[in-house]
Amino acid sequence: MTQKFPTMSFGLHGVNAGTGATPAAARGLARRAEEPGFDSLWAIDHVVIPSGYRTHYPYDESGKMLGGAEEFDLIDPLAWLTFAAAVTSRIRLATGILVLPQRNPTVLAKQLASLDVLSEGRAVAGTGVGWLEEEFDAVGVPFHGRGRRHDDYVNTMRALWTQTRATIETTHTRLSEAISLPHPANRTVPIVIGGSGPRSARRAAQLGDGYFPTVQNPEQLETLLNILRTESARVGRDPHDIEITIPFPGLVAGTSGYEDFLEEAHRYANLGAHRIVLPVPPDDVMTELATELGLHAPKGRP
Repeated sequence: MTQKFPTMSFGLHGVNAGTGATPAAARGLARRAEEPGFDSLWAIDHVVIPSGYRTHYPYDESGKMLGGAEEFDLIDPLAWLTFAAAVTSRIRLATGILVLPQRNPTVLAKQLASLDVLSEGRAVAGTGVGWLEEEFDAVGVPFHGRGRRHDDYVNTMRALWTQTRATIETTHTRLSEAISLPHPANRTVPIVIGGSGPRSARRAAQLGDGYFPTVQNPEQLETLLNILRTESARVGRDPHDIEITIPFPGLVAGTSGYEDFLEEAHRYANLGAHRIVLPVPPDDVMTELATELGLHAPKGRP
């Protein structure tokens, strides 16, 4: 099989929502994604969706998620990924994107480290500041100042992952010789910063092992990557060390339209993207999609 994207990987996004929110579906999806060579599974995060929310959804012109749908099954991302870890052996297990300011960072550091250990180093923590103000109200976390809270929580989790007796003091957290073992398999869990605006690009340059920009076209990506590179230079980082993952905005719902998608994917690759994550395709086209992308099934079975 020809490798059409020698420098790019492909994953699946939104795996824990809708049809993926049952035991049989989750088990089957994780295995079917790993078998033909998809490299990662990305689980989305909302603790609650307040009915009639007024906050504008920033990733769709309608201002609403899923065309305005409010009632749909959504398994907690860490629970879903841990379940998937038990039935796979190679595929990476990522949150995409976890609303970090809504989580207790000390508890979350333990949960992510546990997922990473049990999956033998396959966990990825995609994090963001969140956008749904009514959800913050529902979980009792201030919406304003969530960016500072996010960044403090990243630093706190890294302290717990890298120090045997973690000591750190930030605006929102304070630990003194806190022991949280085991540490992740690789002494840390990669942090992938999500977002769609200039601040997210700067945050990725400052804090991220990766960047997950939600863009609608390559032009938007180019703008954000220019900001990331400028900020990386300012803080003394090599921007090439920051892995770029693009959630593809189009739907891959069947066997038509591959040509347009492949052309767009090449444009993202040429700009510096390392990975594209796609909405979960129907079962009957998963293998065909992998073939069209030129993926290679890893040797051996999970």
